[in-house]
Amino acid sequence: MTRLTESTVEAAALGWLEAAGWRITHGQDIAPDTPRAERTDYGEVVLAQRLRDALARLNPGLPAEALEDAFRKLTRPEGAELVQRNRTLHRALVDGLTVEYRLPASKGGDATGAIRGAQVRVIDFDDPDHNDWLAVNQFTVVENKHMRRPDVVLFVNGLPLAVLELKNAANEDATIWSAFQQLQTYKTEVPTLFATNAVLIVSDGVEARAGTLTAGREWFKPWRTISGEALADAHLTELQVVIAGLLAPQRFLALVRDFIVFEDNGGGHIVKKMAGYHQFHAVQVAVGETLRAAELFRADHLAETGGRYEAGRKPGGEPGDRRVGVVWHTQGSGKSLTMAFYAGRIIREPAMENPTLVVLTDRNDLDDQLYGTFSRCAELLRQPPVQAESRAHLRRLLSVAAGGVVFTTIHKFFPETQGDRHPTLSERRNIVVIADEAHRSQYDFIDGFARHMRDALPHASFIGFTGTPIELQDANTRAVFGDYISVYDIQRAVQDGATVPIYYESRLAKLALDEAERPRIDPDFEEVTEGEEIERKEKLKTKWAQLEAVVGSKKRLETVARDIVDHFEKRLEVLDGKAMVVCMSRRICVELYDEIVKLRPAWAGEEDDQGVVKVVMTGSASDPADWQPHIRNKPRRETLASRFRDPADPLRVVLVRDMWLTGFDAPSLHTMYVDKPMRGHGLMQAIARVNRVFKDKPGGLVVDYLGLAPELKQALATYTESGGTGRTALSQDEAVAVMREKYEVCCGLFHGFDRSKWTIGTPQERLGLLPSAQEHILAQENGKDRCIRAVRELSQAFALAVPHEQALRIRDEVAFFQTVQAVLAKRAPGEARPEEELNRAVRQIIARAVAPEGVMDIFAAAGLEKPDISILSDEFLAEVRGMPQRNLAVELLQKLLKGELKERRRKNVVQARSFAEMLEHTIRKYQNRAIEAAQVIEELIQLAREMRAANARGEQLGLTEDELAFYDALETNDSAMKVLGDKTLRGIARELVETVRNNVTIDWTLRENVRAQLRVLVKRILRKHGYPPDRQEKATQTVLEQAALLSAEWATA
Repeated sequence: MTRLTESTVEAAALGWLEAAGWRITHGQDIAPDTPRAERTDYGEVVLAQRLRDALARLNPGLPAEALEDAFRKLTRPEGAELVQRNRTLHRALVDGLTVEYRLPASKGGDATGAIRGAQVRVIDFDDPDHNDWLAVNQFTVVENKHMRRPDVVLFVNGLPLAVLELKNAANEDATIWSAFQQLQTYKTEVPTLFATNAVLIVSDGVEARAGTLTAGREWFKPWRTISGEALADAHLTELQVVIAGLLAPQRFLALVRDFIVFEDNGGGHIVKKMAGYHQFHAVQVAVGETLRAAELFRADHLAETGGRYEAGRKPGGEPGDRRVGVVWHTQGSGKSLTMAFYAGRIIREPAMENPTLVVLTDRNDLDDQLYGTFSRCAELLRQPPVQAESRAHLRRLLSVAAGGVVFTTIHKFFPETQGDRHPTLSERRNIVVIADEAHRSQYDFIDGFARHMRDALPHASFIGFTGTPIELQDANTRAVFGDYISVYDIQRAVQDGATVPIYYESRLAKLALDEAERPRIDPDFEEVTEGEEIERKEKLKTKWAQLEAVVGSKKRLETVARDIVDHFEKRLEVLDGKAMVVCMSRRICVELYDEIVKLRPAWAGEEDDQGVVKVVMTGSASDPADWQPHIRNKPRRETLASRFRDPADPLRVVLVRDMWLTGFDAPSLHTMYVDKPMRGHGLMQAIARVNRVFKDKPGGLVVDYLGLAPELKQALATYTESGGTGRTALSQDEAVAVMREKYEVCCGLFHGFDRSKWTIGTPQERLGLLPSAQEHILAQENGKDRCIRAVRELSQAFALAVPHEQALRIRDEVAFFQTVQAVLAKRAPGEARPEEELNRAVRQIIARAVAPEGVMDIFAAAGLEKPDISILSDEFLAEVRGMPQRNLAVELLQKLLKGELKERRRKNVVQARSFAEMLEHTIRKYQNRAIEAAQVIEELIQLAREMRAANARGEQLGLTEDELAFYDALETNDSAMKVLGDKTLRGIARELVETVRNNVTIDWTLRENVRAQLRVLVKRILRKHGYPPDRQEKATQTVLEQAALLSAEWATA
């Protein structure tokens, strides 16, 4: 029978890499001490000769001294942290290395010994064939006594730029996430391998994910395209797609040069980010369209065309029409970063001849947020961006001859007097205006933004980026920017894991208010921004003021505050994270805050670095005295923003009016309470604050207190008309329906089991339910796996549905299911918890009465004292034998023995194999129901005793642990024992340990010549002592197998 193994996956990956343009070689063929060795020892991770050859090939005019300096800088980078070294080397790869060398006297008449500087190229980005492309499998690395062997390492010019860790799709325990976990271990134990790393890839042959050096599990994403924006054929495996679509030489070089960024938040914490496939291709298309729009063609520009995400649209207007197009990437999918990648790429474009970029927003806070993103990406832009502080400053910045990344709000383009023409600032064609949220009312031609921009920069090209679609009737936006050139919609973003779905819950009916107290929103109601509210206080005696009075009445705010506190506390029980409350006016923000703090005094905090709840708003000294504690300047607001973004910070709830509703990212934000009239893209922008990815957050929830369902419906209509797929917000009823379905599955698993004591019993009675509950599940076919999976799915659905009354009704039962699941899923002692278990936002609501410390032990849950695993005493085994829950006793013993075997496998291959076979044989009989649970328990207890006895054998024989392992390898042969006797076998074991220890080297198991030499030595020892000739081959094989286990420690010791 042909089985799928990890080596099958590896062979397939190497085949696809070869087809993509990589040369393939095997790690053992170029290992140290081999005829074709490419490194002197296993601590070297750079293929030195290949790097030296590449430096000489790419820099023919430079002397050997300069190239040697470059080689030294590449192989001995500076920086205390791995990510700092990685950042330094990334810049060296992209920009080249600055070196100095001494000129000989004859050159150019310079004096002898003059020092000259030069830039050394490390990679040829323009001609992939000029580089050396090598994929190596099973590449062993030793560092700090750790030996690791990644599956595939990709070298460009001798530098390791990518690592692929592969698992077997047919093995249910070997997932892409166990491969991810392995990479985390490699980074800790052999960090040198990752100093030049550009990308990490994990795959089980079917699924595949790509991420960077610092990316957490949630930021390892699929790569779904091979060329252009067309999604790859669904019949191809994700591994094949990521190899052809990302690792093919030309695209890989593009990724390294233009689509990797290091964001430094100033606190010394560096995050490395890479483009997703939608960002990568959107930028390629946008660059081509920019050259068309500006009539600055470059013959060799290769924006890949290969279809689009959405149907029936074609990019491209007339050459020279100055309308680049609109990039619509749904909120939360990295739009700001896409803009930064585009800016960096267009700045580097030779045909643009050092362009000037004008980044345009329509509000100061957006300008600050986007400017912050670009500032953190200054290396990508090859220059620091500049914020225009005034109209005069903007005009000075735009009067330059070339270059510059200028941030401004559109208002700075308006002339001093309405109706005036804006003076022309530059006639250049290589100016690009990048507009954020390119569909606001200001983009009109009559006396608005577009006209003044055209007057000031008559030959500039315009590109728009938006997270929400442009309305079909919005002809102005299309007139300025053109049509969509890239679309990445909600459905695709949710499928890719770039965002999470948004759910909607109306709480209007939950507020017990009289008809007169209920706000009425006029269809033609105009929204008022915070800025307008501040500037036009006197003029606001309008519909807005009347509605504000009803929405902000004292009785209503008391009711809303009570509901928010109750609702959010219930949410926090099941989902770790934060909430935002959107209010209609600053007055309401302040008064609602007071009501919330009345209910929860402990939430208040006078200082900015204290408190659970805060108001975020602007204001002035003329505002009322009770508002003043909430009015903060920009640095103080930034302090709150940093606190709110930090998932571990106690600041959980913020009340806002306009602040933070666009462009603000706090991934752990999962609930938004909307108590303000909103519509159109403003509503879409606001609700998208909760769609960010955070750990295993299943979705975001928008809670509506004003009845905004019609506005949401209209927003969805606009979205669908524009060709978007997926839904902007899902009704919470859908989450409840899924929860009910998952709940029924769990109830089915516990059918016939009386769990009433769980809700009405004492803590002791609750705890007493657990052994029989486990027994009930374990008695069912495949019950344990089915229960663990069903409860995990129920927990996620429950977290989305809370605090719907149907969710609260089953809360105690969910707690019961989760408790049983938690106990069943406990690992054997000594086994590490998988990373996905540690990194959860969905909380278990296990009742405190059962497990006050939040952690339950598998033995306590079975009503037993925790045993000392190393002893497995007769008293403990007798206690297990006496358990009434027979299936649970089997499960416990099985876990214990598996944990013990795992330890033995590292030391003694014969002993571990013998015990493992016995355990497997017993468990198989039990699973096939061939023997009763009672008999299985007896057999397992006997096995435990034999294991215990085996521990003492070494002492009895006077052998060390290593010597005993070889003794067991020889003793498996009965005739050897009879012929030679115990004493001789012990002598052979001691001699074998010494000989093997002196002759093994790192990676000897992969090198046939070393294995052959060791085989000869082992046979020589066996012959010398008269080991039976007919059994020598088998014994030699077992000894070498045992040597392979122990030598990993010896070789690195």
